Amino acid sequence: MLDEQFPLEVGKLREDVELIQSASSPFNLVDFLAGLQSPVFFGSGINNFGVQEILKALIDWAPPPQERNGGTRWVQPAEAPFSGFVFKIQANMDPKHRDRIAFFRVCSGRYTSGMKVKHVRMDREMKLANALTFMANERVLMEDAVAGDIIGIHNHGQLHIGDTLTEGETLAFKGIPYFSPELFRVARLRDPLKSKQLQKGLQELGEEGAIQVFENLASGAMLLGAVGTLQFEVVAQRLQTEYKVDAIFESADIHTARWLSFPDEATRRNFEREQQHRMAKDVDGNPVFLASTRYNLDVTREKWAQVDFHDSREHGQKMD
Repeated sequence: MLDEQFPLEVGKLREDVELIQSASSPFNLVDFLAGLQSPVFFGSGINNFGVQEILKALIDWAPPPQERNGGTRWVQPAEAPFSGFVFKIQANMDPKHRDRIAFFRVCSGRYTSGMKVKHVRMDREMKLANALTFMANERVLMEDAVAGDIIGIHNHGQLHIGDTLTEGETLAFKGIPYFSPELFRVARLRDPLKSKQLQKGLQELGEEGAIQVFENLASGAMLLGAVGTLQFEVVAQRLQTEYKVDAIFESADIHTARWLSFPDEATRRNFEREQQHRMAKDVDGNPVFLASTRYNLDVTREKWAQVDFHDSREHGQKMD
């Protein structure tokens, strides 16, 4: 049948199918649920081709909401008390209103409009009203949400990535890490009068997770850390279009960064005094050591064996 209807295309089709079959393993639901296999679907949302197939697969294969490590205990999705965490913040989704939306995953309980919850990091009560859900570029008010749902919360700077909201219990959900950047740049302004806009833009983009931002304690310079050069290009474009800031990113004499934790306050003071030109703080105020070379990091770590040097940390974590 195919040979008759598509004589010119059927040969290439058979080659493509043979390539796909030989290059991939048959789908295995157990491996998929264990995170060992990722199915690939072919289709087009614009042409509505293959959409029904992927939606059906989600219904048939997707696991139910799982338990989550809440720091002090594991939280079960069927629990009645409400809890969840912010995993993403997006600024300026509506350029006309310069809004910021915190994307929040419900881990247990039920969201209802107007409910009051505990903001664990700030240890204060806040009201959840007018939460949103998104379908393509459309926003819809969310009246009800349960474990596994994602809701958008209007954010005026009070919510950061990793923040936990509960109905009173002190939890801190794990699994949203910062990793040590591989590339560093110093932000320089073309127009010195835009320093406040630059600081605000970098702070918000840092809270959003678009880039890692450090402030050198000795010079006050704003340092940007990333895992790829594309991140710097994205930040430069967003600074220009969203904050009207034209900035130049220059290479910094930094090999890597390590978050620090100290056994006592005296050790902290002595370390910071000796390494004052290599000290910085991140967006959450945590102390960071900026190593110029791998050798510099190894020598400093050996000399200060009582200090812990961390190559990652959780979002929202306060280092001791």
